[in-house]
Amino acid sequence: MTRPKALVSWSSGKDSAYALWEAQRAGELDIVGVLTTVTAEFERVSMHGVRELLLDRQAAELGLPCQKLHIPSPCPNEAYEKIMGQALADAKARGITHFVFGDLFLADIRAYREQKLGAVGVHAVFPLWGRDTHLLARDMLAHGLRAHTTCIDPRKLAPSFAGRAFDAAFLSELPPGVDPCGENGEFHTFVTGGPMFAREIGVERGEIVERDGFVFADWVPSA
Repeated sequence: MTRPKALVSWSSGKDSAYALWEAQRAGELDIVGVLTTVTAEFERVSMHGVRELLLDRQAAELGLPCQKLHIPSPCPNEAYEKIMGQALADAKARGITHFVFGDLFLADIRAYREQKLGAVGVHAVFPLWGRDTHLLARDMLAHGLRAHTTCIDPRKLAPSFAGRAFDAAFLSELPPGVDPCGENGEFHTFVTGGPMFAREIGVERGEIVERDGFVFADWVPSA
């Protein structure tokens, strides 16, 4: 039986990577690519601040094509919905019927995605939905996922967490009330290795800067 074709909403971070891997392990969908929004002015993954070059490296190690949606900065919601709506319509025309997300528990975000995808006849899939995020974070590490923080919300987490490895020490030092997967926007990550990749991506930490109310750690390819 032919499996339904699916795209993965790819943020470059751990949740989308793990959702991709879980969807592949389940074997019910034919994952044919990933889709990412890139801020055109900066040539970086939106919100995560990851260089487009490293996004390309991720796609190569996934062995999947990456469709980039270039958005302006700032990007009004109307502009975002127009760009994303066209991308979804194009995907449906190519025979893609499912879209995989790494969302964990924010019900309003899930409802929004289901509404927008449903309007064009595409099904939203949430492989990680409802899992205990304390256990999920440790499961990610146990299965070999390697990631680094790229963006910190200093209103929720100390700026010193920017540019750190997402590892057991990181999790143990998170203050009470901070979600261990950063689902409330406390932090964002860049995945460099794990079971979804053919090989690990070598990176070095670059400059740490504060911009637009967030603290960003720049990651660059290692020599």
